[in-house]
Amino acid sequence: MTSPQHVLPPRSKAMVSTVRTQRRRKHLMVPGQPRPPQRSTSITTIQRWVLSSLAFVTVEHMAAGVVIAAVFTDPGKTGTQLGLLAVAAAFATVAVSAALLIHQKSLLSPWLVLAAVPSSVGAYFCFWN
Repeated sequence: MTSPQHVLPPRSKAMVSTVRTQRRRKHLMVPGQPRPPQRSTSITTIQRWVLSSLAFVTVEHMAAGVVIAAVFTDPGKTGTQLGLLAVAAAFATVAVSAALLIHQKSLLSPWLVLAAVPSSVGAYFCFWN
């Protein structure tokens, strides 16, 4: 017994032309064509972003730790809690200011509102929770 042969339908010219006009994928190298222009990001720009990210995240973690200390302080010591929240706000302000200075931006920026977030969250958990 012979196995049945699979017969493919004949190709039409429309099918052949659609196969040939497919766009080349951009991630592949095409021999004989010049490389596409690359985005030029200087090493200084990358260093600024890395340094500002590390400074901001590190100091914000310190501010968050002070807020956690304020939350777990005895509820009867309101003055201590307020002092710790003020220190956390100062740390957060330093973090945002450091990031702005690293990027050589003005210190008067809407980003300074971000400095109030850790202390506001801490005040909520200390006094209204």
